Amino acid sequence: MRLSRSARILLGALSALILTVIYLPLAVVGVNSFNTNRNMVWPPPGFTTDWWAKAFHSTGLWDAVLTSVEVAIVSTAVALVLGTLVAMALSRYKFFGRQVVSLLVVLPIALPGIVTGIALNNAFRTIIGVQLTLGTVIVAHATFCVVTVYNNVMARLSRVNPNLADASADLGAGLWTTFRLVTFPQLRSALFAGGLLAFGLSFDEIIVTTFTAGAGTVTLPIWILNNMFRPGQAPVVNVVAVVLVLTSAVPIYLAQRLSAVQD
Repeated sequence: MRLSRSARILLGALSALILTVIYLPLAVVGVNSFNTNRNMVWPPPGFTTDWWAKAFHSTGLWDAVLTSVEVAIVSTAVALVLGTLVAMALSRYKFFGRQVVSLLVVLPIALPGIVTGIALNNAFRTIIGVQLTLGTVIVAHATFCVVTVYNNVMARLSRVNPNLADASADLGAGLWTTFRLVTFPQLRSALFAGGLLAFGLSFDEIIVTTFTAGAGTVTLPIWILNNMFRPGQAPVVNVVAVVLVLTSAVPIYLAQRLSAVQD
C-alpha cells in the first residue's frame, strides 16, 4: 500500500507529536539532574554535577539498588523455570482446559497492578498468614515475570519442529538429554530475551511492590517515591530517574533485537 504525500506528512507529524509527548518529560528530568537550584526552577539558572556525586555517595540509595537487583534476579530465575515448563507443556500436549490454563498464565500482566497488589497482599496476610518480607516481593514479581518468559518460549516453540525431540527419544536419549542437547539450544535466544524483559519489569515495578513489601524492604522505585518530595532530595531523585531510564532501556533493546533475530 502506497500513501500519498499529504498522508505521509500527516503521519510523520502525528508520530513526531506522540514521541515528543512521551520523551520531552524524560528530557526535562535529565536536564533537571544538572540543575543548580534544588527546587527545580525552570529554566535552570545554572548547571552542576553535584547532585550526581551526592547520589553516588548515598548509602540508602545503593541499598535500594542492591535490593532491586536481588529481587529482579531471583524472580527472573523463577520465571525462567516456571514459564519454560508451562510453555513446553501447553505446546506439546493437548488436553481439556488448555486455553484456560494459557489465559490464567497470561492474566497477571493484563490486570491492573493495583488489583494484583491488593490480591497478593490479602493472600499473603489473610489466607496464608505470613508476614510481608523480601520473599513476598519476589513471589509477587515472579507472577508477572512468568508471562514474559512464557510468551517468548511459546512463540519460539511454535516454530520448532517437534519431530526433533521425538527423534532424540527414538535414538535412546532421555528427557533431560533431549532437553539439554535438542530443545534448549533452540530456546536459548528466546529464554535470554524473556529473561531480560522479566528483569526489566521486576526492576522497575512499584505498584505491586508497595502492597507486598514489608517494613524495611525498600527497592529502588520505592526509594524514589519516598524521597521525591523530601526537601533537597528532588535533584538526587532526578539523577536516579535518569540512570534508571538508561539501564531499563538496555534489556528492552537487547530483547527486541533478539526477538527480531528469531523472526
